[in-house]
Parts: sequence; structure tokens; C-alpha cells
Amino acid sequence: MELLKEVGIIGASHGWVATLKNGIVCQDDLDLHAPDNNPKRIPLPPLETLPHNQTQIVTNIAMSSSSPEDEDCIVAVKFLGPQLSLCRPAQRDCTWSNIRISDPSFFSSHVMYSKRDEMFSMPSSRGHYTRSWDLVRHMKEPKLQMLMQPPEDQIPRMTKRAWQRLESCCTKQHYLVESSHTDETFMLKWYTQSRPTLNVWDHFLLLKIDKEGNALYTKDIGDLCILLSRSEPICIPAKLNRRAKNCIYMLTEHEFAIVGIGSNQKFCRTPFTCSLPCYISKN
Repeated sequence: MELLKEVGIIGASHGWVATLKNGIVCQDDLDLHAPDNNPKRIPLPPLETLPHNQTQIVTNIAMSSSSPEDEDCIVAVKFLGPQLSLCRPAQRDCTWSNIRISDPSFFSSHVMYSKRDEMFSMPSSRGHYTRSWDLVRHMKEPKLQMLMQPPEDQIPRMTKRAWQRLESCCTKQHYLVESSHTDETFMLKWYTQSRPTLNVWDHFLLLKIDKEGNALYTKDIGDLCILLSRSEPICIPAKLNRRAKNCIYMLTEHEFAIVGIGSNQKFCRTPFTCSLPCYISKN
């Protein structure tokens, strides 16, 4: 609770939460078995703001491994706007490698780490292509992958009114999420429409993306489930944490809900009001 009250929480990945404090990003272990009075904290180097950018508003963070103490672990921070910053916390002289993204369609994108490709990736704002970065080959020239859109006969069947409602949504977000257990990559399209009563209408469309960039809509991910919040999206076997399979566990500032991927219906919904950003840890 002391950590949650701290101003400047910006995201979580692999059970670690990142905070902005005095211009420095820190990591705190959310391991439930760790002593409450002595959480592990790993300071990172002071943030470097690229010219005409900002480093106070963050879309999310992602990590390449489960602990920033691993020698090869890379922490990526995606700021709202054109800046993406990477560093290796375990290095003695750790410094940020700052990337300026030239394509505006990635300014509000969320970053994720692909174990399959060993790169950090982001979808464009409309989900038509992705860009990927690492600290070696694709630092200055990111890898670009165009996504082959599904054929018309594979597009989900919805009424014209339903499609119009999706297009009119005030918020449309795209998330890349990878299942390391099944070696599958998904793109989750999240449509949100707010109402005057603060009730929120959410709709999800899920695409499965193969290594060649072919995208196909799916309503069945088998025994997997997706955890979605302002943290890095996670796709895990449902049985690991006794969760419902083929579902999305969504956590926002307004509610926690479980959404069936096949039906797009919410169940186990818990509305609440919270002024703090919300996260789902690995535990």
C-alpha cells in the first residue's frame, strides 16, 4: 500500500513495478513472498529527455527477462510521444539508449518484449504494421513488419450498426501480446466508449499473427488467458493461476472484469472508483 500511494507509478512488468521519483525510474519487487518491510529496489540512471520530447507521461514499460538483475535484462520505457528509452540495469555504467520514433502512428503505442524475436515491438495506432527495436541490429533502423489483413470472409460477423459503434469509439487501443508457452503472438484491439453515467462499454477483437505477418481473427485461444491493464500485457496458461481459459482479465481505473473472448461478454465485473493507475502482477 505504501508503494501504491507513491506518486509517479508508471507501469509493471514481470512482477516489478516502475516509478518516477525525483526524475529517476526505480523498480520494486511485487513478490508476495518478499518481506513487506524491505522490498527490493533497483535504481536506474536519471532519465534523459530528447529535445522537444517529454519524460513525465509514460504509456508503459517492458522488460526482456523476469529480473532487472540479470546481466542481459533490458528495461524499455515508452513515453507518450516519440521517445523510447532502453537500458541494461545490471551493467555497472548503466546509461539510457534513447530512440526518437519518427512515425506519429507509434506515439501512443504500448511496447512489449518478444522472446521469439528477442526485440521490443509496438503496433501502429491502426494496427496495420509493427516496428521492433533492440540494442544491437535495429537501434537506429527498426524492423518494420506489415500485417496482412484478414480476408473478408474471415472478418467477424457483426451488424452495420455494431461496426459503426466500433468506429465511433472514443478510445481505440492495440496491444501486442505473446504466449511463450505456445509460441503464439496476438494483437488485441480494445474499443472503449464512455457514457455519461461513467459506465464504460468495451469491445475486444483478437487477431493471431504468424511469423510472416499474416493476421487472422480468432475467438478461441484454447487454455490461455490474457491479462490486460496499464502494465505490460501478459498471455499465460489459465491453469497456472486457476483462471478462466479463453478470457481477458481487464483492470482499469474504473473496474475489474473478466471478458469471454468468444462472447465479448463481461462476467465477474467489479466497478470501482480509483485515482491511481492499476496493475496486475505475476502473482
